[in-house]
Amino acid sequence: MPRTFDIPQFYRSPIISTLKTARMAADPRKKDLTPSLLDFGPVHVWIARNFGFCFGVENAVEIAYRAISDHPDRRLFMLSEMIHNPQVNNDLRRRGMQFLRSSMGDQLIDFKSLAPEDIVVIPAFGTTLEIKEELKELGVDVRTYDTTCPFVKKVWRRSEKIGGDGYTVIIHGKRLHEESRASFSHANEHAPVLVIRDVDDAEDLAQVIRGEKDRHYFYERFAECYSEGFDPDQDLARIGVVNQTTMLVTETQEVTDVLRKATVERYGEEGHFVDTSDTLCYATHENQEAARAMLEKPLDLALVVGGYNSSNTSQIVSLYNEVIPTYFIRGSEEIEDRHRIHHYDYPAMQVRTTVDWIPSRRPVSVAITSGASCPDMLVDDVIRKVVAFFEGVTTFEEALAPYQNVSEELLD
Repeated sequence: MPRTFDIPQFYRSPIISTLKTARMAADPRKKDLTPSLLDFGPVHVWIARNFGFCFGVENAVEIAYRAISDHPDRRLFMLSEMIHNPQVNNDLRRRGMQFLRSSMGDQLIDFKSLAPEDIVVIPAFGTTLEIKEELKELGVDVRTYDTTCPFVKKVWRRSEKIGGDGYTVIIHGKRLHEESRASFSHANEHAPVLVIRDVDDAEDLAQVIRGEKDRHYFYERFAECYSEGFDPDQDLARIGVVNQTTMLVTETQEVTDVLRKATVERYGEEGHFVDTSDTLCYATHENQEAARAMLEKPLDLALVVGGYNSSNTSQIVSLYNEVIPTYFIRGSEEIEDRHRIHHYDYPAMQVRTTVDWIPSRRPVSVAITSGASCPDMLVDDVIRKVVAFFEGVTTFEEALAPYQNVSEELLD
């Protein structure tokens, strides 16, 4: 039996819980990626097969709320945002949790103000060895409420193995993301480290590996992305790629293929590239595959729910943006009405307002999904708000009937 977590009930949802329970009962191995259809008549709502809180996020949420429950009379701190979801982080603040650092690493509260009896929760992204050591020197417990995702720790273990075998660690990720900063620190204990963002970075790095570009080009092109003392003439001769777990799985594979090809062309087949595909996060992969499966349906638009700074959510947005009009929203409050929607333009990194976002045709086919750090109740709210814009819709009981008989009490 898969492990279950003690998640606050207000993060659960009647609509999504009904769908997920029914789909899991029918397909426990999650082999069927077909999205779920809620047919309301004039609007068809397609829900992705996999989305929402993953194992690592549920584990982090459970631990954070347990820390609050266990210590009502002690000061409580999150090292930084626990997960990239504003509603969850704001609820923790309302319950007395203070944040020591921003998600970009800015110091909000001086560590020196901490006392040994204070409770500090390490976020799901993990943290650097340097920060852990600084907190330990202050007498702060950094073990009891460490919510670091098990799959992030897997990347750290793989990096240690790569470095121990004499390879340089290449991290496919966003250099300033908390997880990549943490993974950089852990990997650098054992090996030279370089972070690259995408396939373009990989192609440019491949030129250095093949000897087409020199060390001066490397230092300029990858400034602030490599570990201290990094020597491209030596440290790129033997490499392995790990990833920030929330990156696009297909992009990590492309990055890996580009760099593997470059090492083979320069050094030959053996001993210069180590396969590290086993660091890919299963939840990230499942959510992205479910998003792709949804695109096989006749869709008019997509709504993707999650925090604007959520990397895994932005990757799903990127998939949809290539095919259909896609609106990246934090919750139902950003849907002003049937004519105006406020949404995050990724990758432009700014909030926009779109007018007449719902097509005039009927029925309208809407895809809805969310990131791994988004509570299901936010998706519920979005579904309810969208459906309310249409006249002559069927009831939620009728729309959910193909999946499970739902009582009036459940949907009240």
